[in-house]
Amino acid sequence: MALTGTEKTKLIKKHAVHEKDTGSAEVQVALFSEEIKRLAKHLEKHKKDNSSRRGILKMVSKRKRLLDFLKKEDHKRYASLIKKLELKK
Repeated sequence: MALTGTEKTKLIKKHAVHEKDTGSAEVQVALFSEEIKRLAKHLEKHKKDNSSRRGILKMVSKRKRLLDFLKKEDHKRYASLIKKLELKK
């Protein structure tokens, strides 16, 4: 259910700001978004899995804080990331 190493590296390369980037806000938001999509799919099938529901809520909250930070620091990067990930904002 979690992201494999190869999937993670693909996402990191796709959203990296520079060559050795692994922890920028863009990369973290992209990783959280992918995990949220996977957990949402899991929760459609397993409606009573409250542990996963709590996990997805924590991830959504972390992603929102990162997006708020990015919006405050650099609105152009924020807008391009929202467009790239097709998030509602």
